[in-house]
Amino acid sequence: MDAELIRSQYVRWRNAIFAIFLASGVSIATWAARVPDIKVALDIDNAQIGLLLLGMGIASILGISTSPAVMARTGARRGMLGLLIMLSVGIALVGLGTTVLGSFPVVIVGLALFGFGNGCLDVMMNVEATAIEQHAGKTILPLFHAFFSFGTVIGAGVAWAAASLHVTVAPHAGLVAALILITAFVSIANVPNREETLDPAEPGEKPHWRERMHVALSAWREPRTYVLGVVMLGMAFAEGGANDWLALGVSEDHGAGPGTGAAALTVFSVAMTTVRVFGGPLVDRFGRVAVLRVLAVSATAGIVLFILAPTLPLVFVGAALWGIGASLGFPLGMSAAADDPAKAAARVSAAATIGYAAFLCGPPILGLISEQIGLLNTLYILAVLVAASGLASGAARPLTDAEKTPVR
Repeated sequence: MDAELIRSQYVRWRNAIFAIFLASGVSIATWAARVPDIKVALDIDNAQIGLLLLGMGIASILGISTSPAVMARTGARRGMLGLLIMLSVGIALVGLGTTVLGSFPVVIVGLALFGFGNGCLDVMMNVEATAIEQHAGKTILPLFHAFFSFGTVIGAGVAWAAASLHVTVAPHAGLVAALILITAFVSIANVPNREETLDPAEPGEKPHWRERMHVALSAWREPRTYVLGVVMLGMAFAEGGANDWLALGVSEDHGAGPGTGAAALTVFSVAMTTVRVFGGPLVDRFGRVAVLRVLAVSATAGIVLFILAPTLPLVFVGAALWGIGASLGFPLGMSAAADDPAKAAARVSAAATIGYAAFLCGPPILGLISEQIGLLNTLYILAVLVAASGLASGAARPLTDAEKTPVR
C-alpha cells in the first residue's frame, strides 16, 4: 500500500511539472508569435523590438540569478506559484499595452514582469524535473522539455489562428494569462514539499537560506559548470533566436506575412517537440555526446538553409531542421549538471543561468545587429555558435562514480 501511495505521489508530481513546463512554453510562444502584430500596432522598428527583448532579457537574468535566493526563502512550491502569477500578469499587460492603450512603456513593464517570472520559474522547474529524472533512473528530462515545446506548439498555433482571424493581441493575451493561472493553482497542489528545494515541512517553518545560498554559489567555482555552459550557449541561442526572430524573418525578410511567420514558428516547435518526445531513449542508447553532435549538424544546416532558401517550402524545411537540431541541447545540459545528486540543485541553477542568459539576452542583441546588416545575415551568428556547441559537447559525458560527491 505504501509503495502504491509513493508511486501515486510520484506520478502526480511528474504530471504537475509537465503542466508547468507546458504553461511556460505557451506563454513564450504567445509573445513570440505575435511580435509582427505588436510591431505594427505600436509602429516600431527592429531596434525598438530589440529594446523590448533586451528589457525582458535583463528582467529574466535577474530572475535567474535570484532564483536560488527566492527558492531558499519561499521553497520551490510557493515560489513557482508566485512566479506563474507574475508572468500571467505580465502577459496580460503586454496585450493591454499593445492594442488597448497603445503604450510602449506599458508593454515594457509587462515584459519585465513576464521575463522575471519566467526566468526564475525556469530554474525552479528544471530543478524539480532533474530530481524526478534521478528518481526515475533514466533519461526523461528531454520529455519535460518536450512539454515546454508542446506549449510552444499550442501557443504558436493559437497565435497563428488569432493572427489569421485578425484577433488583436489584448484578448488573445488575456485568455492565455487566465489559462496559465488555472494551471498554476492545480499543478502546485500536486508538487510535494522537498528538503532539497527548502519547501517548509511544517507551516511557518523558515528554511536556512544562507546555507542554501552558500551551496548554490559553490557551483560557480567548478570548471565543469563553465564547460557545460559552452555546450548550452549555442543551443540556447538557437532556440531563443528562433522563438523571437523566426516568425519576423519569414514575415518580412522572406515576404510571406504574419500568418505564414507564425506557421513557420509552429513547424519549428513541432520539430523540436517530436525530438524531445523520443530523445530520452535515443540518448540512453547512443549517449549524450553523440546525440548532441548529430543535432548540432542538423541545427547548423537548418539555420543556413532558412537564411538562403529561395522558396517558402525550403524555408519551412530549414525551420524544421533548425528545430530538430536545437531540441536537446538545453535538457541534456541540465541532465549533465544533475549527474551528481548531492549538488544537483546548485549545479542546475548555475547551468541554467548560463543557458538562459544566451536564450534571453541573445535575441535582443541579434535585433540590434540586424538593424545594421539585416535579420537573415544576423542569423549566421547562430549557425557559428551552434557549431561551437557541437564541438564542445564532450563536456556532457556522464560523471563516473569516482567523480561524484561521496554520500555521507
